[in-house]
Amino acid sequence: HVQLVESGGGSVPAGGSLRLSCAASGEGVYSSACMGWFRQVPGKEREGVAGIDSYEGTNYAESVEGRFTIFRDKKNTLYLQMSNLKREDTGMYHCAFSRYWCRVATIREVDYGHWGQGTQVTVS
Repeated sequence: HVQLVESGGGSVPAGGSLRLSCAASGEGVYSSACMGWFRQVPGKEREGVAGIDSYEGTNYAESVEGRFTIFRDKKNTLYLQMSNLKREDTGMYHCAFSRYWCRVATIREVDYGHWGQGTQVTVS
């Protein structure tokens, strides 16, 4: 059973920065798993933000390219460093995990089978 616990969300002014964390644990979790960050705003579909593949390659949504960085450590914690935040970055940010090895980082929701509860980011 995979558990994903996000933290680090909060309220920041536009132009500010935040670092989100996602602690992954449980059977089947490994440090080179395919993982990603998604965000959702009420009334809208969940949007892929950033992904990291098993070779540490990354992929970003065009809207966050150059401002967000996805990375992880060897202790199964995934991070999302967010800089120069904009109001449109507001949303609930969810961590996602795939049991499968992946060659290319993905931000497609269908590629992930496990999700965290999310952490709220509000940019004013």
